[in-house]
Amino acid sequence: MLSSVRRPGRSHWRGSLLVAVVLLSAGGFLRTVNAQEAAISIDNFTFKPAEITVWAGTRVTWTNRDDIPHLVVDAKDPGAMKSPPLDTGDKFAFLFAKPGTYPYFCALHPHMQGTVVVK
Repeated sequence: MLSSVRRPGRSHWRGSLLVAVVLLSAGGFLRTVNAQEAAISIDNFTFKPAEITVWAGTRVTWTNRDDIPHLVVDAKDPGAMKSPPLDTGDKFAFLFAKPGTYPYFCALHPHMQGTVVVK
């Protein structure tokens, strides 16, 4: 008989708990969906694509597909972005936090140039 007695506020508590779980789940989902990623390959002494446009907060990853090392460096401010030497298959990632135009090049092969445009 006691199990059929409803306590005031108990169903409200359960409903609030359900809403909290749904919101927390949705929040985790939204963070994943909003995470921006972009890829640039290094192949045959070129960056592909040579120019890429991304949103602020995007993480750009370079992958070396050549059989020799490359080194990705910011052309305006080499101290702001500089990869280690990338051997075949190595990757380097950089998060572009602010809007702007970011030219870069390979420090080992300066004719290799590219640009990241951040909106």
